Amino acid sequence: MEPIQNFVSGVVAEIVRRQPASDARTTFAWQLAVGPALARVTTVELADGVLSVRSRDPRWKPEIERAKSTVLARLQHLLGPDAVTRIDPR
Repeated sequence: MEPIQNFVSGVVAEIVRRQPASDARTTFAWQLAVGPALARVTTVELADGVLSVRSRDPRWKPEIERAKSTVLARLQHLLGPDAVTRIDPR
């Protein structure tokens, strides 16, 4: 038996991956990957596999740096392994 959270995560990822690439899809995946607190204080832009992350307050940059590898794995799960190759906090 598979835990429900694993099932739900896979279903959500499949739905997100099927959507056409757009700023809205990227923002939605970012919100799912980082949670509401960090999503509220950041904006993202995806170009050529690089996700640029801008925070409203520079104090968030160390948190983004610290979480990069975890967030990158989550985004690759949601958007596909080649969609995001690097996260660039600004």
